[in-house]
Amino acid sequence: MKQPEKLSRRERQIMDTVFALGEATVNQIVANIPDPPTPMAVRRMMHILEQKGCLKRRLEGREVVYAPKEAKTKAGRSAFQRVLETFFGGSLEEALAAHLHASRESISDEERARLISLIENAREEGR
Repeated sequence: MKQPEKLSRRERQIMDTVFALGEATVNQIVANIPDPPTPMAVRRMMHILEQKGCLKRRLEGREVVYAPKEAKTKAGRSAFQRVLETFFGGSLEEALAAHLHASRESISDEERARLISLIENAREEGR
C-alpha cells in the first residue's frame, strides 16, 4: 500500500473510514466523512486509491464495495510507528506518558496488568 503520508487529506479520511467500517460503499463514505464532497468526487477518489494500491473492490449487486488491501492491524502498526517517530522521536515511553497524562479516563486494573505483562514479555524476548 502507498505510504499514508503521501495521501491527500481526503484520501486519508476515506482510508480511515474504510478501515473503521471494514469495507464501505461510496454512500457510506459520504455519510461518514466531515464536510463530504459529492458522491461522484468520492467515487473518483476511491478509484484513485484503488489505482494507488490502497483499496480493492468487489461488486455486491449493483453497488461497488471497497475494502483496504492491507490488514487493519498491519496498517495500524505502521501508522503508530509513524506517530512515534514524528511526534515522540521514536520514544514509546514518551508516547505512553503523553497518552496517560492526557487521558480523562483512568486506566483499569485489567489494562494496567496487561500493559505490565506486555512489557515483561518484551523484556524476556530481548526487545
